[in-house]
Amino acid sequence: MDTFLSADDAAAFIGRWGFTTGPSRRVGVELEWLVDPRGDLETGWDLPNGGTVSREAGGQAEMSSAPADDLAACIASAETDQAALEAALATRGQTVRGGGFDGVRNPVRHLDEPRYRAMEAYYDRKGPWGRMVMCGTASVQINLDAGDDDAELRRRWDLAHRLGPVLIAAFANSPELDGRPSGWKSTRQALWHQLPGWGDPVSEEGDLRRDFAKWVLDAEMVCAQCEPPREWDVPPGMTLRDWISSGHDGRRPTRDDVEYHMSTLFPPVRPRGWLELRMIDQQDGDGWIVPAIVATTLIDDPRAATAAYEATAALCDGRPQPPTSVWEQAARSGLADRGLHDAALACFAASAEALERMAAPQRLRSRLAEFRSRFTDPGRCPADDRLEALRGTTPQPQEATL
Repeated sequence: MDTFLSADDAAAFIGRWGFTTGPSRRVGVELEWLVDPRGDLETGWDLPNGGTVSREAGGQAEMSSAPADDLAACIASAETDQAALEAALATRGQTVRGGGFDGVRNPVRHLDEPRYRAMEAYYDRKGPWGRMVMCGTASVQINLDAGDDDAELRRRWDLAHRLGPVLIAAFANSPELDGRPSGWKSTRQALWHQLPGWGDPVSEEGDLRRDFAKWVLDAEMVCAQCEPPREWDVPPGMTLRDWISSGHDGRRPTRDDVEYHMSTLFPPVRPRGWLELRMIDQQDGDGWIVPAIVATTLIDDPRAATAAYEATAALCDGRPQPPTSVWEQAARSGLADRGLHDAALACFAASAEALERMAAPQRLRSRLAEFRSRFTDPGRCPADDRLEALRGTTPQPQEATL
């Protein structure tokens, strides 16, 4: 039987659960897509290469790949599983659609589950933004191992955050809100910035496990699991630390409760035993391949990591990680921002060199080169194509208000 935890017990568990170090370099992807038309989506079927399918609150499809031992294997496996997913949806008259945010349809919850009912109530207290994120966004999430030891963990943690704005800007793909330009290249990321706690630094120096545990303990709770017919709502403002010290609904949390609480928190780099990079808009078709290449090579390849760390120094103003304002500028301007464009040029060049060193398949090198030529080098991102198409069909474009 799982026992109740003290705050110290919970902190120790959070540190262990979030960060697992060891000699491995696995990579995985979690791919979310908007689905047309929305509606029922079967889940639980087996994909050819071990991926799994789940359904998000607004009807989005999410495909999680099995962990792979290297980048090329991960991409090949996920491509096959994506094709199988799309074929299965096609038999139901559904298709997946790229883009980081559904800027046209209303954010309607399609899953009637206790978790999502409680999340909707929690977000609605903060404004309309949370429901829009929950029911209308789609991302490319890159999962990378945490590192060989605590020193490398700290380096990889900082580098993932330094790369965050560059990845947002380079792959921004959601410039629309209510059928009009939103004023942001990544509306999806702009919406995340409206949510409480998203931009708060979790840890910039010192003991990463301790700092992350404190952040989790002091984060406002979204919901708490309980037996039906009780709902999962919690009192507004209650933190995990409050639950441990004062109890809720006649009990105090167990390890399972702590782990579940962590699943409702969405920092841009989320530790789950590995590092989950959550800041990238979904691309069109199999366009997720390029952000997977860039993020993985820049963090896993030592020479590329050094180059990326140096390339992002100007974004950090002497800090280990960029301030929130840089993340916001990346979402607003994409690579039209000079500092972000300079950093992206250096990072993409380092990624290409890493592919050459690892003798990656020519197809991956060509995909990266094509994206660089079309978008990165001229200071564009996929959102710019969407904006051109949108403005070409809107007689008097007027920016929506976010």
